[in-house]
Amino acid sequence: MDDTATLKQEIKRMMVRNLMLQITPDEISDELPLFGPGSLGLDSVDALQLVVALDKDYGLKISDAETARGVLKNVNSIVEALSKLFESRSNGADSVPAS
Repeated sequence: MDDTATLKQEIKRMMVRNLMLQITPDEISDELPLFGPGSLGLDSVDALQLVVALDKDYGLKISDAETARGVLKNVNSIVEALSKLFESRSNGADSVPAS
């Protein structure tokens, strides 16, 4: 999966589907914060669902809250973590390096 734009769209579709959002994937900007003021309005249950979906769909393991805060900032940060994971896999590693 080397096309970043395609991956961003896949993440947005996955979020709308798994979190049952009442918006379309096209309404989610790449930089829109997922949590907090001025954000998409996700909560801790949504965060857990996102972590499970990213593991199930892509094999991205997020093992602690600090890592989750970094990865789940916005669509761009999720794609960045997935890109690191894909790169590490192509180099023979099985997990994403901690950021």
